Amino acid sequence: MTIITSKANSVVKNAKKLHQKKYRKSAYLIEGWHLFEEAVQAGVTIEKIFALESYRDQLAAFPQTIWVSEEILLDLADTQTPQGIVAVIQKEEVCLPDFRQGKYLFLEDVQDPGNVGTMIRTADAAGFTGVIVSDKSADIYSLKTLRSMQGSHFHLPIYRMTSQALLEEAKETGIPVLATTLSKDSKDYRDLPHLDQFVLVMGNEGQGISSVMAESADQLVHIGMKGRAESLNVAVAAGILIFHLS
Repeated sequence: MTIITSKANSVVKNAKKLHQKKYRKSAYLIEGWHLFEEAVQAGVTIEKIFALESYRDQLAAFPQTIWVSEEILLDLADTQTPQGIVAVIQKEEVCLPDFRQGKYLFLEDVQDPGNVGTMIRTADAAGFTGVIVSDKSADIYSLKTLRSMQGSHFHLPIYRMTSQALLEEAKETGIPVLATTLSKDSKDYRDLPHLDQFVLVMGNEGQGISSVMAESADQLVHIGMKGRAESLNVAVAAGILIFHLS
């Protein structure tokens, strides 16, 4: 059994490139056994598996496994204490969402990978139909976002659209857009009527939703707070709204 020990190995070098967004055109890395098991269960294409030789029994059914040293695995991983496995996953093609039915979450320029991953995971837990991320939001295929999602991108579709494209599609299909912001025109989320279909918009951590979203949304929504805090973390706010509306 050959064990790769050199960082100069071409297979290792090409996999390491997937840490950078510009190389994640058709594939991305996942790290850890939980995400690997989610990928297997989802039936996605696993191009390569990098693992420690001690896991050969667990990976006997995967001929694409490449055995590496602990040093190489640490180089490929994003955490300081990797779990012994890193895999290269093929990206899946995702068509445009069908806004004629369902409940969607739109992340408009949310830049923190942890927030993006947490909100996608929350939408998954609440049974949302899908999630849309804007072109300026954090990359869902970064290892930090993937770690925060915990495999939820295998459970529900994730689309990428601009705010303008989203608003145009929503208007054409007649699905209401609920955008979170505090203004004189916003309504407390507890006063919203029950909706079977909608797009819930969460904005950037510092700037909130864009001006075009504020002007074009069907309803502006806020969370009324009894305490003295100025605002909530965007992922916490999303959790409150997602489960209230689901």
